[in-house]
Amino acid sequence: MYEEWSAQDLKDRLDRGEKLNLVDVREPEEWREGHIAEARHIPLSQFTERVGELHAEDEDAPLVFICRSGNRSGRVCDYLSQQGYTVVNMAGGMLAWPGDVRTGD
Repeated sequence: MYEEWSAQDLKDRLDRGEKLNLVDVREPEEWREGHIAEARHIPLSQFTERVGELHAEDEDAPLVFICRSGNRSGRVCDYLSQQGYTVVNMAGGMLAWPGDVRTGD
């Protein structure tokens, strides 16, 4: 099991300055079209090879996964929660994101 936050919940937490470990699992072309500035990019197609990078930012900050609609990030959360990780899925994905986005790499 894992927790889900709405896109608005995530934005509110970022606006309050909470330390979060955001990981966007979309593919490179999706990432370049627009992503949350605070997120890191680990595409789902590279995820198993790069799982060691998950806590590269702040080991104590919640791991929050993001994709386009919340489906792929939900699969990542299922997988990681079975491995013992505490993770959060952003429900609705970037389609629901109410904040600004950064484009490009």
